[in-house]
Amino acid sequence: MAIWRSIGVALFGLALCLPAFAQALAQDYPARQVRIIVPFGAGGPADIYARVLAQHLTEQLKQTFYVEDRPGAGSIIGTDAVAKSAPDGYTLLLMSNTHTTNESLIANKPFQLMRDFVPVAPVNYSDLVLVVNPSLPAKDLKEFIALAKAKPGELNYASSGPGTPYHMAGELFKAMSGTDIVHVAHRGSGEARSNVIGGHVQMMFDAVTTMTPNVQAGQVRALATTGLKRSELMPDVPTVAEAGVPGYEATIWLGVMAPAGTPKEIVDKLNAEIGKVVSRPDVKETWAKQGAVPMLMSPSDFDRYLRADIEKWAEVVKVSGARVN
Repeated sequence: MAIWRSIGVALFGLALCLPAFAQALAQDYPARQVRIIVPFGAGGPADIYARVLAQHLTEQLKQTFYVEDRPGAGSIIGTDAVAKSAPDGYTLLLMSNTHTTNESLIANKPFQLMRDFVPVAPVNYSDLVLVVNPSLPAKDLKEFIALAKAKPGELNYASSGPGTPYHMAGELFKAMSGTDIVHVAHRGSGEARSNVIGGHVQMMFDAVTTMTPNVQAGQVRALATTGLKRSELMPDVPTVAEAGVPGYEATIWLGVMAPAGTPKEIVDKLNAEIGKVVSRPDVKETWAKQGAVPMLMSPSDFDRYLRADIEKWAEVVKVSGARVN
């Protein structure tokens, strides 16, 4: 009995020490360089914004944050590497809504987003723009929807690949507009964009920043943007919701997650420091020119945001029958 009493006292003492240890761990964090894995290609939006984040976190925390691009298998390879990393705050994931759509699109992933990761902080979001080749007779969104309904299965839209925000924006549009438009997957956004400009594909959803020069050059016609309000880069272009599909919204957003089990104190510290970065006037000004809007949420709010997004795209996948081969 005395032995068990001694063990109980020891465990009780250990429990009292754990909060103080966790706080000390967070105060000392980071004690060495921190890796941010981007599971997408170099030079893309995720890579670019991750490097901005890494630069300022390095300055703020006086320890090196560096970006490692590990693309492949629709973000699965890099994401799985983070899931298998130590939950100590020294390996982070730069993720996007590709991850929330993959939860229902790809059943046999080696990880589950909300089981194997803990939300840290969102970074920013950007609108998309629905563009068509100028040869298409539709001059606005209502005319395009009418044309698509008059020719079910005859029109098509391009994307940078299955499960990408561009693909899912198209599937959401089809579901909410009641149209039958054929998805044509490409190996990247550049190839998809070139085929729309060349008239080989009639329509696509693309990043507002990327497509703005093509719209201004008359190479494509912008019918609508995909946010809740008009894009500052295209103020004369209505949103999909106001132009004919009420309630429609589809953006590209980015966030940071860490392996499940990462101490809350470290997660909270990272959340606060990332919040400082995205709130910097110079960062906000630069991102505004790129069509990106900073996002600020606590870890718990970001958790709820992610779960809601997973549910949203799961319903789109169910209704559309979209799948990744």
